[in-house]
Amino acid sequence: MNISIVIPLLNEQESLPELHQWIKKVMDQHQYTYEVLFIDDGSTDRSWAVIESLCQENPCVKGIRFFRNYGKSQALHAGFARAQGDVVITMDADLQDSPDEIPGLYKMITEENYDLVSGWKKKRYDNVVTKNLPSKLFNWAARKTSGVYLNDFNCGLKAYRNLVVKNVEVSGEMHRYIPVLAKNAGFNRIGEKVVIHQARKYGESKFGMSRFINGFLDLITIWFLSRYGKRPMHLFGAFGALMFVLGFLSTGFIIVVKLIKLYTGFHTILVTDNPLFYIALTSMIIGTQLFLAGFLGEIILRTKNNEERYKIAEER
Repeated sequence: MNISIVIPLLNEQESLPELHQWIKKVMDQHQYTYEVLFIDDGSTDRSWAVIESLCQENPCVKGIRFFRNYGKSQALHAGFARAQGDVVITMDADLQDSPDEIPGLYKMITEENYDLVSGWKKKRYDNVVTKNLPSKLFNWAARKTSGVYLNDFNCGLKAYRNLVVKNVEVSGEMHRYIPVLAKNAGFNRIGEKVVIHQARKYGESKFGMSRFINGFLDLITIWFLSRYGKRPMHLFGAFGALMFVLGFLSTGFIIVVKLIKLYTGFHTILVTDNPLFYIALTSMIIGTQLFLAGFLGEIILRTKNNEERYKIAEER
């Protein structure tokens, strides 16, 4: 099979029939063998009923419905697990991503040997204040932190070699950072393609300003995981040991000075009346806690089980 198209969605009943026809037209025109995987992430409208009718109409269409809304990352994870195509394309269901871009993305994977190609919505039709400017700031921070130099991390239109999606673990809200996860997994041939961005035709965006706040928090998480995810003791243990040693040495210094002054007959205040003593004691306590956090992190890594992150209600 040439292409698997993975489409996570939430309450997109109006756009699904038009999107399906558009995809089918492009696939038939280029004579691709394909499958379309619609992942219904807990829609409360008639999205699943529409997907069922599309499955009956076109044997290349498959559907997965979650019991409730688990998030885009979990939807992509379910789609990736079932994708059989040599090239896996992800796109949003709101018609803002153009299926006409699929052949160009496919060729970049198969002919130019990229592992992953990310779309770049260079000309956007979103609100400048609430989306464009925050997006530019977010992408700048992501480039500086991750070392992956893409202009649009948030673009849902991406193409992957099948081997990539089978070896990248997408969890939490990490769908924005799949290129970073791919790089950390050893897939270094990451490209970018300018793609058409269309104005939303039906409904409203499911993402608000909170996605950028969550995005920055996820960026910190992925920075930590990429460097210390497999060795938390190297970070927490190092800081903990440093703080404990500094606190211990400071306490020792206070006690030695006190003993010297007592021996020479100088009147001194009690050790416990010295503010430096409490600073040193606090430093030792925090250092011990950080060291234990690193130690517990190492234990968890070695004993954790892969937990089910979502539950599937139906599958077509």
